[in-house]
Amino acid sequence: MHLLAEAETWVAVAFVIFLGVLVYIGVPKLIAKALDDRAARIKAELDDARKLKEEAAALLAEYQRKRSAAEAEAESIIAGAKDEAVRMAAEAKAKIEEFVARRTKMAEAKIAQAEAQATADVRAAAADAAVAAAEKILAAETKGALAGELIAKGIEDVRKKLN
Repeated sequence: MHLLAEAETWVAVAFVIFLGVLVYIGVPKLIAKALDDRAARIKAELDDARKLKEEAAALLAEYQRKRSAAEAEAESIIAGAKDEAVRMAAEAKAKIEEFVARRTKMAEAKIAQAEAQATADVRAAAADAAVAAAEKILAAETKGALAGELIAKGIEDVRKKLN
């Protein structure tokens, strides 16, 4: 009986009785149910997290496709703009060359016209001088009606030949 006198024995007996009462009222079932409910919530949260991760991966892939499509479109636009710039530069160069050629032809035509006008002016001046000289010579050498007729005819001939 020595065992009944010790406090540790009574603590052990009380603990066993306490455990028995807990088992009798269903505490282990409640604990198991609480743990099962908690495990179900954690599993549901993990499933939700997995779904969110999959959705995020799908969105990331979609945005990467959109980005690559936008980059390809941008490269296409840049290439088109470069081609357009080259075409416009060539077109502008051709227009400038055409403009310069047209201006050169116009200048050459004006120069030729000025040369022709100068030649005509020189011929006219020479003709006028020759007519005046012939008139003076003929007037001094010939006299009378025949002289007037010859002078007029000679002046007319000189004018026709020089112009």
